[in-house]
Amino acid sequence: MKGSGVDDIMVFLAVVEAGSFVSGGRRFGLSRSAAGKAIARLEAGYGTRLLNRTTRSLDMTEEGRVLFDRGVEIRDAIAAANASLAAGTGAPRGTLRVSAPDALGRQLILPVVQAFLAQWPDMRVALSLSDRVDSIVEDGFDIAIRIGTVLPDTSLVSRRIWAGATMLCAAPGYLADHDRPARIENLTRHTVLQFASQGARQGWRLQDADGAWARATGQNRLYIDSAAGLRDAALRGLGIALLPQILVAEDLRTGRLEQVLPQTDCGEVSLFALYPHKRLLEPRVRRFLDLLVETLT
Repeated sequence: MKGSGVDDIMVFLAVVEAGSFVSGGRRFGLSRSAAGKAIARLEAGYGTRLLNRTTRSLDMTEEGRVLFDRGVEIRDAIAAANASLAAGTGAPRGTLRVSAPDALGRQLILPVVQAFLAQWPDMRVALSLSDRVDSIVEDGFDIAIRIGTVLPDTSLVSRRIWAGATMLCAAPGYLADHDRPARIENLTRHTVLQFASQGARQGWRLQDADGAWARATGQNRLYIDSAAGLRDAALRGLGIALLPQILVAEDLRTGRLEQVLPQTDCGEVSLFALYPHKRLLEPRVRRFLDLLVETLT
């Protein structure tokens, strides 16, 4: 509409908030006269009075109140757009705090951190490698990488960034001392090495060659809260472990570990990136998340 320019609306907001043409106009480097002309253009364009002027005060009319409320929304939208563009194009700076699981963090996340630091020389990264489930917000992390299904948390955004197959494996020495299992149900006679943390124990749900799914059980004598620890225990011949293939690929190649029940589908493990729910992410978080997705998916 003629006379409803955004610049004039911003001047109108400033005049109302300051309570005078002089102070309101000064925010935009305008004289009292220029600020008054901006309001006059709006009133002429809308065909209605927006302010009741007296020698001591400025009072909004009903139409003025409507324009003021809508004008605040316009100003907020402009500020949000500017912040969004700055977040998308600005170079990240400062320190990024990342929490990631130990073994998969070393295998998958650390190379991403290396590339991130090389790409953004003004950034520093504080990386915590642990399979312990931290409180992301309370512990001050910008982003956390978690394994498996993530419990719902309305304050966090969850995004899957990687998935890989898992497999059963054991050391040749262990298999030499025990009958190699031929079917899933044979695992009941074996020592199984399972992940357990904070009272929760990993369960094994496996699919045989016929397509039937079954929950595998075995003799549990050792629980470990670290995937790297489970791998080390398997290498020592302490039992059969279920691990991501990416963690044991070199062990299989060199013969330090052997696959158990190769015809069995052991499912997959997923990595999720968790970060606080915000309308606008800081550049350091956005850039790192983009690099994670680009590298791992």
